Amino acid sequence: MKRIKLLKKQKNKDSNRWLDRHFNDEYVKKSKIDGYRSRSSYKLIQINEKFKFFKHSNLILDLGCAPGGWLQVSQKLSPKNSKILGIDKIGIKSIADVDFFKNDIFDDKIFKKIECFFEGKKIDLILSDMSPNATGNKKVDHLRIISIIEKVLDISDYFLSQNGLLIAKIFQGGAQGDLIKKMEKTLSSIKYFKPKASRSESSETYLVAKKK
Repeated sequence: MKRIKLLKKQKNKDSNRWLDRHFNDEYVKKSKIDGYRSRSSYKLIQINEKFKFFKHSNLILDLGCAPGGWLQVSQKLSPKNSKILGIDKIGIKSIADVDFFKNDIFDDKIFKKIECFFEGKKIDLILSDMSPNATGNKKVDHLRIISIIEKVLDISDYFLSQNGLLIAKIFQGGAQGDLIKKMEKTLSSIKYFKPKASRSESSETYLVAKKK
């Protein structure tokens, strides 16, 4: 019983520490002022400041888009009349001039749905800020990360236009071996970039690459 109480106390401490850090985070505060749905919006803004891709992106696909922060940035920074689609198995509040499919990207029908939406046209920009829910088991979590990256690569391989850009979250140690070989088959100018808005303790970074 004493051990259970100690574990609960530690859990409450960790929870309070996370909440303090979250609400004191400069990007959380900034997102509320600027009207963005998540602090991650600034990651995409900073990636664009580095690589300047939105000005050439008229057809945009955001995979795993909930709660919609990257869609908001895409709508704001892309050319007028751009066609933007977000996909997530979690629903989101609507965003003006942005379409949304509530769908799992692992659904077998997702390719057909994307193709119909873009009317068979190749896509200029594919985005993914997805990461799996942590289980605490490093091996399981790693396999889930790899699975997501592989699916994103499959979708980008099929839908990206020549010289179209893929921007996808990966993790240190996530892109190795067979996965790198898979990237190199269809992607060029492969770069990795960690925006300032990514927390320093996070192992996340972003793949930025062009379709061959």
